[in-house]
Amino acid sequence: MRSVADFVDKCLAYEQYAFSWEELKREVSKTDVALRHEILRLSKKKEVITLRQGFYLILPPRYRQYERLPLELYVDRLFAYIRKPYYIAFFSAAAFHGASHQQVQQSYLMTKIPNIRDIKKGNNYLSIKATSHWPEKNISKRKSDAGLFNISSPALTAIDLIHYQTKMGGLNRILAILEELAESITTEDIKDLLQWYPHISSIQRLGLIFQELHMDQNLLGALQEYFNEKKIFPVLLSPNKNQKPGKANNHWKVDMNIDLDSDL
Repeated sequence: MRSVADFVDKCLAYEQYAFSWEELKREVSKTDVALRHEILRLSKKKEVITLRQGFYLILPPRYRQYERLPLELYVDRLFAYIRKPYYIAFFSAAAFHGASHQQVQQSYLMTKIPNIRDIKKGNNYLSIKATSHWPEKNISKRKSDAGLFNISSPALTAIDLIHYQTKMGGLNRILAILEELAESITTEDIKDLLQWYPHISSIQRLGLIFQELHMDQNLLGALQEYFNEKKIFPVLLSPNKNQKPGKANNHWKVDMNIDLDSDL
């Protein structure tokens, strides 16, 4: 291998759109200084982006003008490099499931605590959240040109959006997405979620929202059955530290402290 450019061409020939510093050094026998100079030249030509220290994206011609690479082409290699589990989540996962009501300029991911910083390089912006309750189920694998990647199932995507609603712009921002997303949620997906998901209050909110949106009775039935043998306490539909839940006249014991207003 004579140069970094040759290595990049070889990667693209095998549908590989990212590489690490260690991979480069194994393939190109040059000094660190020489390698960095060549990477810099490719960066100036917008052929390579340094996403984070020691990890690089390759931009083929069709993406070069945007200076951005689709997440699914590199995310699996990125988190293998970081050595952390992950899944594509929130609005990004919803878009993969056909619920792309709103266009977002960043990619959303979930990892396991401790968290890592958000990654922003040029037009590539990765917003990363972390959880202490790593999913036992509901993570699916999808295939891209670059290989497999992890994504939350429709049910996990929905519950994540509800649980993190205050960080996602509020419930009414995500309501239309939940409506679209519900079309992809199966009863099996919901039942898998209910076997491990720890945040009961978010499941209560999910049930109330699905009821208000007149969702499939099989989905509602699975949620109702889950609560039949559980003692639950009133919760606010939209969490508010300055407000306590009042009386809730519904099966889910959810105080509707905001009006649901979908723009779908």
